[in-house]
Amino acid sequence: MTVDAAVTGATRSDEVVEARAGWARIIRAGETLRIVDLEGNQAVDCLFYALADPIERYSAADTIVAQRNIFLVAGSELRSTEGTVMLTVTATTCAFHDTIGGACSPESNTLRYGHHTLHQHACVDNFLDAGARFGLTKRDLVSNINWFMNVQVGADGVLGIVDGISAPGLSVDLRAEVDVIALISNCPQINNPCNGFHPTPIRLTVLGP
Repeated sequence: MTVDAAVTGATRSDEVVEARAGWARIIRAGETLRIVDLEGNQAVDCLFYALADPIERYSAADTIVAQRNIFLVAGSELRSTEGTVMLTVTATTCAFHDTIGGACSPESNTLRYGHHTLHQHACVDNFLDAGARFGLTKRDLVSNINWFMNVQVGADGVLGIVDGISAPGLSVDLRAEVDVIALISNCPQINNPCNGFHPTPIRLTVLGP
């Protein structure tokens, strides 16, 4: 599960995204988005939309059904609402990634952790800020991917957000199979262990073919 050394080509962008911040970029077919967890145990919430028609977007349900696995691993194909393979996980140094835990929001924070958390910045806020430049709104938000996040399902079907399995420098490579809009929220959550209760920066590199 080492990083795919075969990924070559020009570096289209190379950025450090600060803790709690959002990010957005068009990833062209053939380009690879590399996400690096710089300090470890940092959840990275992510959404993808087809550039040609953003009404087609990443579908957790179609992805899970196609691969018969709730976790994303090397070789996983990220499917759209139309069944299109949007991106492929070509390499990862983290054992698996979550696609069922969802994104934190002011509403979910208050429900889970109390009304005193209402003011806290959330992933939904980052998605809305980042998506606005592409005309995306709250109606366009769907179930997202959580890179590096550890969400376990108990025998009774209850989801548990537990201590992370990532570590400093672990990464995941995603090759775009079609042109996509990528939205990322470097998760600001401090009320559960998805970020080790301390959000940290990540590195995002886009490599061209």
